Amino acid sequence: MADSKSNTFDIDRVMELLREAVRPYPPAALFALYDDGYVTPFEQLVACIISIRTRDETMYVTAKSLFEEARTPLQMSQLSPARIDDLIHASSFHENKAQQIFDIAVQITDELGGALPCDEQTLLSFRGVGPKCANLVLGIACDEAFIGVDVHVHRVTNRWGYVSTGRPEQTMVALMAKLPRTYWVEINRLLVPFGKHICTGSRPRCSTCPLLGPCEQVGVVNPR
Repeated sequence: MADSKSNTFDIDRVMELLREAVRPYPPAALFALYDDGYVTPFEQLVACIISIRTRDETMYVTAKSLFEEARTPLQMSQLSPARIDDLIHASSFHENKAQQIFDIAVQITDELGGALPCDEQTLLSFRGVGPKCANLVLGIACDEAFIGVDVHVHRVTNRWGYVSTGRPEQTMVALMAKLPRTYWVEINRLLVPFGKHICTGSRPRCSTCPLLGPCEQVGVVNPR
């Protein structure tokens, strides 16, 4: 049953329904920061680092607080790791993140001419930067077709039965093979608020979900 339903999964219609479903909710924080003018690859990378294991609402405020003092690699490299830590203290693992942000800023300033290029290998070369943040930076700041897979994208697309994977990294590969490229960036923008407010980790709101029809509800045991 699951295979036959997945074969008729109309991703174009699903994306239309998603756009309407998330309209009442705040946008994903990285996209909200972009809309607020924080559009450079460096700003988006810093914000993504802050976001790790941190709620969107906290990351958004924390990133803006940091950017009030430093927005470029040069400006950030002129802060101390301790000062960066003070500014991002509300995020999880803030001390490690502060050192990481400082180190990346120094490296960009000293080795890359002060500007972070839109280059996947450069992004992945930084300590602690993985495919999720690299792809989000490339998709949001660089307007390139990359898929950023966080916990929401991983959970929801597997719950739909659209992919069947065990880890976000595997979901990224599966989506790259299946999801039309036109949706590669948008899937994260839509599924973050959808996963936070509708298709939640526990007790998802299946009874009122506009995507209940095509959804396989894989692994759902206690829906609302």
